Amino acid sequence: MRDEVKDYYGHHLQSSADLKTSACCDVMSMPAWLKPLLANVHPEVSARYYGCGLVAPLALEGSRILDLGSGSGRDCYVLAQLAGPAGSVLGVDMTEEQLAVAEAHRDWHAGKFGHDNVRFQLGYIEELDALSLDDASFDVIVSNCVVNLSPNKDRVLAHIHRLLKPGGEFYFSDIYADRRVPTALRNDPLLYGECLGGALYWNDFLTLARQAGFADPRLVESRPIELTDPAIAQKVGALRFYSATYRLFKLDGLEPACEDYGQAVVYRGTLPLARDSFKLDTHHVIEVGKVFPVCGNTWRMLHDTRFAAHFDFIGDFSRHYGIFPGCGGDLPFAETGGNDSSCACC
Repeated sequence: MRDEVKDYYGHHLQSSADLKTSACCDVMSMPAWLKPLLANVHPEVSARYYGCGLVAPLALEGSRILDLGSGSGRDCYVLAQLAGPAGSVLGVDMTEEQLAVAEAHRDWHAGKFGHDNVRFQLGYIEELDALSLDDASFDVIVSNCVVNLSPNKDRVLAHIHRLLKPGGEFYFSDIYADRRVPTALRNDPLLYGECLGGALYWNDFLTLARQAGFADPRLVESRPIELTDPAIAQKVGALRFYSATYRLFKLDGLEPACEDYGQAVVYRGTLPLARDSFKLDTHHVIEVGKVFPVCGNTWRMLHDTRFAAHFDFIGDFSRHYGIFPGCGGDLPFAETGGNDSSCACC
C-alpha cells in the first residue's frame, strides 16, 4: 500500500483538481489573514496541494516546526512566513516527485520572504527515528491529510510525542470516518490514495492519541466530505467521512475529563492575527478582555504553552468543584459547514 500511495501522489495526481472528493479546502473558506501568505507561495507548489485543512496555528514566531507529509511544500512555505527568520520549518515526505517540486522553488521563496528557513527531507512519517531528529526538539508539529495514509498510525503519534518539546503542540488536519472502515475498503488502492481507505474511526483516533500521551485531544474545525465521484460514493455506501483539525498538546498532568477548579482566563488581544478573540477549539472562543471560565486542562493548555504571554490567569488547582456537565461521547464533527460551540465550561 505504501508503494501504491507513492505512485498515486507522485504520478497519478498532477493537481488538486484530480482529487475525487471535496477534501481540499476552498480558498473562500480561509481566514482573511491567510490569503496573503498563500499568495506568496509559488503557483506550481500551490497547484500540487492535496491537503484537507488549514494547519497554520497562531503564535508561531520563532518556532521550530516539523511538517509531516509536506508534499510540494505549500504549508511549509506558509509556516515559514509565520515562523519568521528566527524560526525554522522542516518538511518530511516519502514521495520524491513531490519533494522535487518543493526543493525546486526554495530559492524563489527565500527571495520572496527575505529569509531561508525551510528544509525538506525524504522519509516516512512512521519511521521518523531513521531521520536523526532529536527528542523534544520541535515547538509545533503539523500534518495535512497524511496521517490517514500511514499503515502504522500509533507509531506516528508516538514519534510526534517524542519529538515535541514539553508544552509543544501537534496541530493537524485529517480525514475521519463515522465508523470503522471495512477491510475491503481499507485495501482498495483508489480509496486509500483518496484518504478514505485509511481514515480512522474518530473514536479510535481519540484512543490512539491518548495512548500516545496526548490526554485531551481538542477539535478545532470539522466539515463533512462530499464524495464527488459516483463510483466512490457507491463503494463506501453509508460510511460518512469528515475533514477535521485537531490540536494535541504534550503536557503532563492533563486529566481524562473536563474538571472544574474555579479557574478563568482573560485574553489580552496581543496576537496580531487574532485581535478580537482567540480560538482554542470549537468549544473555546475567548473574546478579548472578557473573564472566561475554563476547566483545568484548558487552563494548562494556555498557561503551560507558547500562548501563556497572551493571557491573564485566574485561580489555581487548590479546590475542585467537580466535573463540568455536558462532556459526552457523541460524534463530535459538524454535519454542516459550521460547528456546534455549546459546552458547559464556556
